[in-house]
Amino acid sequence: MQVNIHQAKTHLSKLLERVALGEEVIIAKAGQPVARLVAIKKHRGKRPLGLAKGEIWVADDFDAPLPPDIEESFYR
Repeated sequence: MQVNIHQAKTHLSKLLERVALGEEVIIAKAGQPVARLVAIKKHRGKRPLGLAKGEIWVADDFDAPLPPDIEESFYR
């Protein structure tokens, strides 16, 4: 569905209802599409712990102090 800016402003509540039902609305200016109104995907709940187990590696010295020359560049 495509609407112009005036229609989008006038009927925003109705357009949002349609979007919530899964429809996509294109908003156009002078007949040229400029924006797409789509529903936000709902959060699927908590992710299980350990989902990326074995895919991530953290160095043993991860939290070691930075070398002086690198640390100094943060305070310039």
